[in-house]
Amino acid sequence: MSGTLQSLGIDKMSVAERVALIKEILDSIAAEPDESALTPEQRAELERRAAASRANPGAGIPWEQIKAEALARFRK
Repeated sequence: MSGTLQSLGIDKMSVAERVALIKEILDSIAAEPDESALTPEQRAELERRAAASRANPGAGIPWEQIKAEALARFRK
């Protein structure tokens, strides 16, 4: 199935209806894990990053700081 927001009528849906549709779409994707599975390269990269984080836990930046900086830039 292919289409645009307009041809599918999604542009006429309320925000709440569109959010519900997004959730349904994400749930349908999650129900097919083989198609969304990580590649071996992606898994290796995630494992490498997790090991680096465990080896030096103080090197990261807290989420609260990242969020505050992003919001400050967005508000400018």
